[in-house]
Amino acid sequence: MAKIEHFEDLECWQKSRELVKYVYLISREGGLSKDYDLRSQLRKAALSVMNNIAEGFSRYSAKEFIRFLDISLGSNGEVKSMIYVLTDLNYINEKQIKKLHEITDNTRNLTLGLIRYLKKRENKT
Repeated sequence: MAKIEHFEDLECWQKSRELVKYVYLISREGGLSKDYDLRSQLRKAALSVMNNIAEGFSRYSAKEFIRFLDISLGSNGEVKSMIYVLTDLNYINEKQIKKLHEITDNTRNLTLGLIRYLKKRENKT
């Protein structure tokens, strides 16, 4: 893996940025735009996914970075769980549900891949 010098270069951060943008877009319309509590929680969870990746990258050690990536995964799971609330309340359509699942799954997989890489590298030293 090439040396990454900026968190913006991380694929998992790029995908989480896409997640934040999409969450904000879908939360501007329909029933979700009027459900202030759910909208706020969904936005905060999505932001937490992205921001914990960036914050962890800025930490001193790989161990701390992994801890923040783990927090990011938890927030990603929170977004994933809320997709079912959005579905049950018919706040978003099938196409939006599918895209939200896809983005959260991709973000999770990329983040897990980075965690595995960091743990493997940490064990070599």
